[in-house]
Amino acid sequence: MVALVAFAGTAGWYYLQMRGSLAQLDGEGAMPGATAAIVIERDALGIPTIIASSRADVARGLGFVHAQDRFFQMDLARRRAAGELSELLGSAALRIDTRTRMLRLRARARRTIEVAPPEELAVLRAYVEGVNAGLSALAVKPPEYLALRTVPRAWAAEDSVLILASMFLTLQDAEARRESRLAAVYATLPPALADFITSSSSEWETPLVGGLHGVPPIPDASVFDARSAPPAAHPPDSRSNADDGATLLAWFSSHANDDARGSNSWAVAGRLTGDGGAIVANDMHLGLSTPNIWYRASMVWRDTRPRRLTGVTLPGVPSLVAGSNGDLAWAFTNSVGDWSDLVILEPDTADPNRYRTPSGMLLVATVRETIEVKGGASVPVEIRETIWGPIVDHDSSGRERAVAWVPLRDGGMNGALAGIETVETLEQLFDVAARAGIPAQNMVAAQRDGRIGWSIAGRVPRRVGHDGRLPTSWADGTRGWDGWVTPAEYPHLIDPPDGRIVTANNRLVDGAALEILGDGGYDPGARARQIKDDLQRIAQASVRDMMTVHLDDRAIFMSRWRDLMLQTLSAADREDSEARRELRRAVRETWTGRASVDSAAYRIVREFRTQVGELAFAPLIERIRQVDTEYSPLAARGAEGALWALVSERPLHLLDPKFKTWTDLLLAAADRTAQDAQKAGGIATYVWGRANTVRIRHPLSVAVPLLGPFLDMPAEELPGDSHMPRVQGPTFGASERFAVSPGREQDGYFHMPTGQSGHPLSPHYRDANAAWVTGAATPFLPGSAVHTLTLRPAGAPQSTEAAKSK
Repeated sequence: MVALVAFAGTAGWYYLQMRGSLAQLDGEGAMPGATAAIVIERDALGIPTIIASSRADVARGLGFVHAQDRFFQMDLARRRAAGELSELLGSAALRIDTRTRMLRLRARARRTIEVAPPEELAVLRAYVEGVNAGLSALAVKPPEYLALRTVPRAWAAEDSVLILASMFLTLQDAEARRESRLAAVYATLPPALADFITSSSSEWETPLVGGLHGVPPIPDASVFDARSAPPAAHPPDSRSNADDGATLLAWFSSHANDDARGSNSWAVAGRLTGDGGAIVANDMHLGLSTPNIWYRASMVWRDTRPRRLTGVTLPGVPSLVAGSNGDLAWAFTNSVGDWSDLVILEPDTADPNRYRTPSGMLLVATVRETIEVKGGASVPVEIRETIWGPIVDHDSSGRERAVAWVPLRDGGMNGALAGIETVETLEQLFDVAARAGIPAQNMVAAQRDGRIGWSIAGRVPRRVGHDGRLPTSWADGTRGWDGWVTPAEYPHLIDPPDGRIVTANNRLVDGAALEILGDGGYDPGARARQIKDDLQRIAQASVRDMMTVHLDDRAIFMSRWRDLMLQTLSAADREDSEARRELRRAVRETWTGRASVDSAAYRIVREFRTQVGELAFAPLIERIRQVDTEYSPLAARGAEGALWALVSERPLHLLDPKFKTWTDLLLAAADRTAQDAQKAGGIATYVWGRANTVRIRHPLSVAVPLLGPFLDMPAEELPGDSHMPRVQGPTFGASERFAVSPGREQDGYFHMPTGQSGHPLSPHYRDANAAWVTGAATPFLPGSAVHTLTLRPAGAPQSTEAAKSK
């Protein structure tokens, strides 16, 4: 009884403390540095409209609400980029910090602030003032810090650059691991076979400019014959013992994997819509967590004219990310260009700490830093750097390799994207976007008068003497990066004859434009093809029509795999079994043509494709894993083209010797699928929803599962998959969905998972989640004000009502 009373008392104390850290929604407060009153209205979903007399004061208001609703999220993001998570979370984060600290992103952030133009700094410093004012105004520190028994650290200007750096980590290949994997393929396979297996081309390609590239031809037996080649040795075991950081590492990894580096965006020209207004639609696919990565806001001020921005912001940054400024609306998808290169070092034979450069031999620079660990001893870290970037690994011959990566270069990160907030034409927009120091994105945009366009937003390195596909030496100066591509050289497309633009992480250009962007592992193009086909079927499009495209879960990509599976299981010379008959019945009779939660057929066909891929590529993978123990072509987006070519042409010389025919291999894949279904409880319960159960978790519940019921969203079986417009996986998916016509924002819609607040006691912690789950089209603009908070310049007299309330 005494224990229960003590527990109840402790729980009550924590509850009261947590109530004290809820955001202030009404009344008045002080804002240091403000030039006039800042009014923050919130609607029924907690979405703020920030009204001020200047852009700087709007930034102060945005910083205030970001801090009050999302400070812990901001703190995690800056620490993730800086390699400082261990100071907050303890030794569980050491593995993450050790790798990230090697990039020295905090030093790069400080350099970015040092060279930032005054107008950018003014808004950023105003935002920092707002963040720290919002944090200080909380009666109690945010609840995560109560649980961790620590205090939050004040915000600094460089921290906002680190938020930008965290997006680079999420969206790009910081250590050029794809390039390393490609090098392993070319080190172990003949060039023609390596070209075939690594091609990202497929029959699904849907470029904006240029034609299909086609999958390279399958090399003949004179190049490689799996049936007569000596068996590959068993690769060394690269697995390490599990440690207390494995769970946390897995959570962060799920928010930065290849599938998560995706998105859909499209535009429809005004001449194809019912009201003449062009439409932009977007759903950015990212790792899903509580709270959501984005924060909705509308910002209102006046300079040379009235301004209103509406869309999504990124907590920690003072500008709008995607949405509308009234004249233009814009959306992003990850460009999947090649933004990092591995540089092979040529060491001095007499001194391995010296390396050859175009300027002669130089000494490897050594930087020593310390990782602070909560509850443990600090850990020293030695970072070795070259003129091209930090040394990150070595190749199979033992040669050290440094990484060149966009944000590690001067100008690679900056706040120039804020300039798009006041532009009025597509040409102005794309000029600003080309100078923006953000992870390179496909920018799809619509202009108020009905025009549409596409270009790249973000800095693009100018490669000289190489295409960046494989590691190479830059020692003699004939290869390397020579500054940035100029805005005039950026590929772009404005007002295409078709009147539609679609991007879905697929290859969009060819020729000289593709040489500029490179290939970071493009999507096969099935999503883009399906979206384009959806749009072409809509006559006189409206904004509301776009939701049917967003939620399209038709399994067009998997249809030919279903046909192949039925053909295989129905072959006259096959050996039959009850398991195969049950598979055949399920695939033939229950196929709905969708990735629906109740579909066993979809899950069976999807698993069949996976098993076919593992068996078909096995003779090659065994050899590649002598160099790269974790290599798998199925982990890359572009495996479909090569895989379908193998099962279509069925070259005997590339068939694993354990099979007599390709039909035998396909039957083995079907048998493995049946076994997987049995392990899951049988065909009847082997439905897609069981595999595609979405669990949106808070990072603290990942470490402490008992907190899950309190912090996490309810688990939901959801339709959708990777190769269709409705992209959905258990840990990633649409981080938002919106469609809007600039100048007609009142007709737009928007929804996102979780809610505005990161505080579990807030009514806005999970109140937006249901609309996202069901696909309901909630309004793009914030609704009527339910709460109003006025922030006055520090020292200004408060209203009589506010004074009385105190």
